[in-house]
Amino acid sequence: MRLDLGPILQVPGGRIPFSFTLDLSALDFYGEHPFRAPVTASGEVRNEAGALMLGARIEAELSLRCDRCTKPFVRRKTAEVTQLLAETLENEEENDILLLEDGTLDLGELVTTALILEMDTKNLCSEDCKGLCDRCGKDLNEGPCGCRKESDPRLAALAALLSDGD
Repeated sequence: MRLDLGPILQVPGGRIPFSFTLDLSALDFYGEHPFRAPVTASGEVRNEAGALMLGARIEAELSLRCDRCTKPFVRRKTAEVTQLLAETLENEEENDILLLEDGTLDLGELVTTALILEMDTKNLCSEDCKGLCDRCGKDLNEGPCGCRKESDPRLAALAALLSDGD
């Protein structure tokens, strides 16, 4: 969605509100497609004394797979975006300002980028997820497995000393 900011470019105090949904179901994250429902974004662009400031709230429902136990789960994700906008840059090295194209802004690209940057690096179904047994693969959230825990081979000499004392 392109937002035309021409009407407020030269109007201090001017505002343009926006609200839209975006289909990101084709977005691929490591072979998964977490955005099963449309993403919603709403906010406004304000001209504050000649500087354009965008403020937005993005909400999405993510269908994820736990990185420890591999069970699927759903999580709501909310991102707040504040972005300074400009028609031209005085300093080419300025990375915090987003440039407009002919007085318009591509909100879809901005929302997609913001969500990607807000994605968690590790997705857990719960903070206390115990994961899977590394030997038999049993889900440890459902209870312990029957596997004996292997001792650290670096401690074998100590284990031998302890068993000799019995």
